[in-house]
Amino acid sequence: MQRKFRFLTCATMLLSTSVLVNAADLTKAYDMPDASKLIEKDLLAAATTYTMPKGCVSSNAESIARGEFIFHNLNGKKAKKTPPKGLARFVETKGKDGKVKKKPKQYGNCVACHNIEGAKGGGNIGPDLTGYKAMFIDTKVRDNQFVYQKIADPRIDNANTHMTVNLTTKLFNEQEICDLSSYVVSVKK
Repeated sequence: MQRKFRFLTCATMLLSTSVLVNAADLTKAYDMPDASKLIEKDLLAAATTYTMPKGCVSSNAESIARGEFIFHNLNGKKAKKTPPKGLARFVETKGKDGKVKKKPKQYGNCVACHNIEGAKGGGNIGPDLTGYKAMFIDTKVRDNQFVYQKIADPRIDNANTHMTVNLTTKLFNEQEICDLSSYVVSVKK
């Protein structure tokens, strides 16, 4: 009985050693990515101060309509209505293979965090923007440049913000920031 036990113990030890050696060798069978490079790729650029382009914020109905659409929709694929003139449901991008691919246009979905006139399911995480023009613009507490900057890169005055960084990350272009700003400061019915 003792011989049988010694044999099993030796066999178990040999098998364990063999498995450990093989397991150690398996790590060389696949590439280990450099995590620091992956993290660098995901980091946001530093907070950026932007100067609002001339004529950016306007009372132009088309600009305000685009801003309203961006504010109330998450993406083109699930957009509630047809996008207004100047916006599209999808954007075309060239893949690494050179083929043109269509992907849904990402919109702001600002209404998920902010309430504003006419909002359906307006959020309460961010400031309520209802009556923004009368409360802030008309009283000169804030100006259009402030609104533009806040939408473009809100980290300038709040490094810990959870608001989307839109222009620095190129989620939106200058015109889309102007349209959103025009909508926020517009008189709403």
